[in-house]
Amino acid sequence: MDLTDFRENYTKGGLKRADLAAHPIDQFESWFKQAMEAEIAEPNAFSLATVSPEGVPSLRTVLLKIFDKKGFVFFTNYESKKSKDIQQNPNVSALFPWITLERQVKIIGKAEKISAAASLKYFLSRPKGSQLGAWVSRQSHVISSRSILEIKLAEMKRKFKNRQVPIPDHWGGYRIVPEIIEFWQGGENRLHDRFEYRLEENVWKIVRLAP
Repeated sequence: MDLTDFRENYTKGGLKRADLAAHPIDQFESWFKQAMEAEIAEPNAFSLATVSPEGVPSLRTVLLKIFDKKGFVFFTNYESKKSKDIQQNPNVSALFPWITLERQVKIIGKAEKISAAASLKYFLSRPKGSQLGAWVSRQSHVISSRSILEIKLAEMKRKFKNRQVPIPDHWGGYRIVPEIIEFWQGGENRLHDRFEYRLEENVWKIVRLAP
């Protein structure tokens, strides 16, 4: 299929240096609220890139659950491929593709485990079905059929029928501690506006990048 004539001209408006917050998390929060107001489907979904010990990149979509000045938190199985990559190489990249608003946010930083207490707090807020799911799936491992998951889920439902589901030892959160955050706004004639926040000696510096 030839897609050479498949294109959009971005016209929703530019991004000026004067419009940016001094801290990237404040800017991210502003854009995130606008993404929610625009009713973008799952605005907290982002692509997470990791690299294996052999140098092979891997990419998947995960959900942002907490963000603050310390970073961006997501939760996963600690035995998953993404987690094993992070344990060997904590350098990661994340991308929020808010295409409807002709925007992207790219984050580069290091991923670190959050505290067990913080993971437990979030785990207890999840629906019981999601809590059970954390016990059922050996994420990223090969299985012979879906019935394996269904049998295991039925077993977990019986086991925890009348009691609280405990957090598995193999499940918890990671925080991406950002070092670079780029805000990308589409522009006409492919002259997009790109501003990059760089953390230098604990101070966020802002530079404009060529599109």
